[in-house]
Amino acid sequence: MHDTGTGSTGNTAQPSRRAVLGATAGAAGALAAGGPSYAAGPPDDKRLRTLVSRMTLEEKVGQLFVMRVYGHSATAPDQADIDANLKEIGVRTAAELVEKYRVGGIIYFAWAHNTREPHQIADLSNGIQRASLELPRGLPVIVSTDQEHGIVARVGKPATLFPGAMAVGAGGSRSDARALGRIAGRELRAMGIRQDYSPVADVNVNPANPVIGVRSFGADPRAVAALVAAEVAGYQGSGVAATAKHFPGHGDTNVDSHTGFPTITHSRELWEKLDAPPFRAAIAAGIDSIMTAHLMVPALDDSGDPATLSRPILTGILRERLGYDGVVVTDSLGMEGVRTKYGDDRVPVLALKAGVDQLLNPPHLDLAWNAVLAAVRNGELTEARLDESVLRILRLKTKLGLFRAPYVSREGVDRTVGTRAHLAAADRIAERTTTLLVNEGRLLPLSRRRYPKVLVVGADPASPSGTTGPPTGVLAAALTELGFTATALPTGTAPSAAAIARAVAAARDADVVVAATYNVTAGSAQKTLVEQLVATGRPVVAVAIRNPYDVAQLPSVPACLAAYSWTDVELRAAARVIAGRVEPRGKLPVAVRRADDPEQVLYPIGHGLTY
Repeated sequence: MHDTGTGSTGNTAQPSRRAVLGATAGAAGALAAGGPSYAAGPPDDKRLRTLVSRMTLEEKVGQLFVMRVYGHSATAPDQADIDANLKEIGVRTAAELVEKYRVGGIIYFAWAHNTREPHQIADLSNGIQRASLELPRGLPVIVSTDQEHGIVARVGKPATLFPGAMAVGAGGSRSDARALGRIAGRELRAMGIRQDYSPVADVNVNPANPVIGVRSFGADPRAVAALVAAEVAGYQGSGVAATAKHFPGHGDTNVDSHTGFPTITHSRELWEKLDAPPFRAAIAAGIDSIMTAHLMVPALDDSGDPATLSRPILTGILRERLGYDGVVVTDSLGMEGVRTKYGDDRVPVLALKAGVDQLLNPPHLDLAWNAVLAAVRNGELTEARLDESVLRILRLKTKLGLFRAPYVSREGVDRTVGTRAHLAAADRIAERTTTLLVNEGRLLPLSRRRYPKVLVVGADPASPSGTTGPPTGVLAAALTELGFTATALPTGTAPSAAAIARAVAAARDADVVVAATYNVTAGSAQKTLVEQLVATGRPVVAVAIRNPYDVAQLPSVPACLAAYSWTDVELRAAARVIAGRVEPRGKLPVAVRRADDPEQVLYPIGHGLTY
């Protein structure tokens, strides 16, 4: 069911020029009598300041919030989504959310049923814009999402899905990073999504990092900085706001800020050398927004507050020292890392006092919204402080063309999203990322004559990013297309003794085994599986489908590749490398340390074999 607000057919037809003029004129109505309409062109800074001065306090508070909402339609979501909205937000629909709270932004999630397919996403975006612009003094809404690619993406097939950041880091190509941002940005914009919470600018130097890992470009700050800047240029050249995250750096932690409160123990000097360069590069590239991290960095602020609530970090370092004057957005305020020390009513107020502009996804919007309103009324926050953030947000909306062209069309979706050229570009980029770590006896590339029957076993984690999955099936299908006879036998991330026995028995009837591994540890049953497969005497090719560190736990395998994710595009590229259709070109963007002596490097940054 489509949002029928665009007309009785339910199609996302481009609204008439009269409708757009009428909608944007609502914002223009806040200007002095006789002033030009925004529809005549994007407002300049003077007109934006005038607009801010005519807004009510409640409207200003609303502009600061970026909120989730359930449903595929702005006005007619499914009943289950209506129920979820009523329970969590106190409204029935996205349109009611915009009307009640005048929110400046809405974030899309797959689990909130916002991103079923491209036409529906475009319909939803248009419905949200219409709901807001038809209000008195209505303003366009910034629709955002987490489309990092790799293991984190909210919009799946048939949109184009690219390799994730660490894979791009293995490819090492700034032009590929720029192309990724350009193509992904065009597709997001065609669906009405104007702010992407990407790229990840964290330098992942901790192999045990449970929340960043392959979402980072790597462990070399200069290499990460170059790729961050390139991706920013690509996204923003397509008219989508990029977002460097998570300031001041989330790459060296073994705690997930979704569920705990991490501490980064870097000295100020180490932070300057290791964590700061990618953010400096993003700022130099003209980054539109920067996302905060819910973690503590005592060397930068010894108050015990998370960076999201730290004025010394956000204003003292980011604003004043690094010279950044763009939009600062919090990471989700529902995460434990920002809720540990203060209540949900204090967090948004303290974030604004620290220097934040956009308050992302509070767990209880009514509580957070009213807390900010009360803080202004009781003098804890000045209205002038709110005006600073509202002006930054409106400047961004202007830059993104939301005053001039808030709507998208089905024709634009069809011309742009998941085109053959875009999908081919993603495949080419993926081919340059697959990294060959071990190749004893030149087992790879596999000969179809010598090894015609392939058994694919291993981990089948839930398919990310709306891709096909499961990974063993995708690998087997890709190898079959390449001329092998491949069979998939999923064994899971924690294979039982019975599953291992079935895999070993099946291996005896195959010529070669491909084992997909997923974050193998010293005591992992996956390690036992691989060891028992090797003991059969059949050649075993391990494919690390998430972290490349698996190879340290698999010393007996004759061949090992790193794919960096289990999305279709990366698995198909790995299959082409295994089959010899393309040569492996990726180089490790992180160091792999020995399993028995973590002080020693097994494979350094830059390691990668070829044929």
